[in-house]
Amino acid sequence: MKIAFIGLGHMGAPMARNLLKAGHTLSVFDLVPGNVEALASLGASAAASARAAASQGEWVITMLPSSPHVKGVYLGDEGVLAGAAPGARFIDSSTIDPHTAREVAAAAAKRGHPMADAPVSGGTGGAEAGTLTFMVGAEPELFDQINPVLAHMGRHIVHCGGVGTGQTAKICNNLLLGISMIGVSEAMSLGAALGIEPKVLAGILNSSSGRCWSSDTYNPYPGVMDNVPAARGYAGGFGTDLMLKDLGLATDAARLARQPVILGAMAQQLYQMWSAAGAGTQDFSSIINLLKRPS
Repeated sequence: MKIAFIGLGHMGAPMARNLLKAGHTLSVFDLVPGNVEALASLGASAAASARAAASQGEWVITMLPSSPHVKGVYLGDEGVLAGAAPGARFIDSSTIDPHTAREVAAAAAKRGHPMADAPVSGGTGGAEAGTLTFMVGAEPELFDQINPVLAHMGRHIVHCGGVGTGQTAKICNNLLLGISMIGVSEAMSLGAALGIEPKVLAGILNSSSGRCWSSDTYNPYPGVMDNVPAARGYAGGFGTDLMLKDLGLATDAARLARQPVILGAMAQQLYQMWSAAGAGTQDFSSIINLLKRPS
């Protein structure tokens, strides 16, 4: 299958590599030349623009940082719609707001291109291993066609409903993730301040009613778990600024829906404070350092 893949960052590059490993023919583009060169060295065809990449694909897959990037890549003069082959189908795996997902999909539909929003969960580890969860917003017929493509990059492919519902699922998930990480950070910090060994406390939480992913898989307290950002000075992982972006998407969507997200708004402010303190590139679990007592 001929696939154009646009956006070769921390998530996009391993996703594209998995498609190459599966035997697909890839045309790739990214604003960072080194990212394109790395995929070209593995057998992908390097394109000079999103338009050029899209012209060579039966499918176009994008993994981009934000809503403005998605609009620019699809709707710009050198964008996907300007170059896509007739009948090409689009998958956007960026995390953006549902309104933008629907707006871009509508523009694509007018040109005869079915489009799905398919944001992911699973982080860079899941992207490398091909075990991502895809939350797909698409018409049923397109979803059936998408499954075989996404199966090379993910283990769980969930049809959420029509266009935009994939983004809705993603921002709700990350809203809860941001809140739960703050909750685990508070609980772990309180326990340590009161004298309990953090590993002991984590073991109790993870076998009790407080158990959650932020505690049992990604614990933010240093020394509790290996192979998590807390064990390497909060380097890598899912950045504070990315979590802040996703919380902003959730609170903006909530405002439009007139739905209160009180804890979500508080989480957004805490991550804003932590980012302003210079921690924007640190993993989002580093928020514990805003809350715990200095040792």
